[in-house]
Order: sequence, then C-alpha cells, then structure tokens
Amino acid sequence: MDNFQPESSKTSRQGLISLIIVLSVLVIDQIIKILVKTGMSLGESIDVTPWFKILFVENNGMAFGMEIIGKLFLSLFRIGAIGFFTWYLIKIINKGFPTGYIVTISFVIAGAMGNLLDCMFYGLIFTESTPFNEATMTAFGDGYAPFLYGKVVDMFYFPLWTWPDWMPLVGGDIFFEPVFNFADSCITCGVITLLLFYTKFVNMGLKYKDPDEEN
Repeated sequence: MDNFQPESSKTSRQGLISLIIVLSVLVIDQIIKILVKTGMSLGESIDVTPWFKILFVENNGMAFGMEIIGKLFLSLFRIGAIGFFTWYLIKIINKGFPTGYIVTISFVIAGAMGNLLDCMFYGLIFTESTPFNEATMTAFGDGYAPFLYGKVVDMFYFPLWTWPDWMPLVGGDIFFEPVFNFADSCITCGVITLLLFYTKFVNMGLKYKDPDEEN
C-alpha cells in the first residue's frame, strides 16, 4: 500500500475522453450499418446529392473494400492490431502524452474495432444480403457465416466527377470510386492527423516525458 499513487486528474480525464470516443464511434458506426443492412438490398443505392450516394455493398477485405489477404488472417490480424494499439493507448495515457495525440489514437482504435465487430458477429446474427432481399436478424449462430467470417458493411459513396473520355488512362472513370463506412472514416482521419501533426510523438515510442511532471 505504501507504493500506491492515485491517478492524476490529467490521466483520468484523458482515459475518459478516450473511452467516450471509442464508445461513441462504435455506437454510431453500428447503428448506421444495421440500418443499412436491414433496410436495403445489396447494391441498392439512394441519391442524397448528385455527388453523394448511400450505396450498400459488403466486402471481405480491408478499408475501402480492398481485398489483399485471406479473410481469417485479416480478422486475426485486426484482433492483434487492436490489442497492440489498446496496450499502447493505455501506456501513452499513463505517460502523459498530449490529449490531441490520445484522441487521434482513440479514433484509429475505434474504427478498427467497428469493422472487427462486423467480421466477428454479423455472419452469426444476420441472414445473407442479396440484390433481391434485405437481411434480417436471426437466432445467434444461424446467420450466413461463422465467427470471424462476417462481411464488412459499407455505404458511403462519393462519385465526385467522371474524368473526360479523352483523358488517357483515367478517361471515363469516376474520380473516387471506393465505398466506405463510418469506421473507415475514423481510421483514415486518425492516420492523416497522425502524419500531419503527431509524427514526432510516434517516433518517440514510449520515451515521452510529461512537461507538467518535470515542473
């Protein structure tokens, strides 16, 4: 008991901020995905504006529908990556890293967790989505795929413009074709913010010292 030291108010505040971010992202992400999966057939599209559509697609792969490696390996990799970054987040909170950096890492973790939930449970609790039928919730384990083999639900599509036909290589193609979800957005924004503003903290590893503790 002599070695016990209560958490600083900064550590407690940062931990609470991180928890709120992760839970908020997961709730928003899953609400959107469930509404789309149970309310739209596969491939169905809703025009919000001329350059923004809600387009229901599913994928077995990484962010923005990329498919590079096997499904099981990808799901296990996600679990390992989330575990590592969660450990890292706890460490940097305890070491007093800047709050902005904590927030950025929290968004990346939350986004990865959002897509992992699809892989873990959607195949167990939903019937398969098809171009002709909307999915419905079913008894746990009676869904379209086993544990870790569920498909990730994507829906945000921004066909900003189509390149003129006369342009070489890209003529006639849509400028931005990937369909993505809220979790993908959180990961992308988090990574871009890290690269723009927090690279030096990434390079520090866990060697950062809180200036408040030195004074």
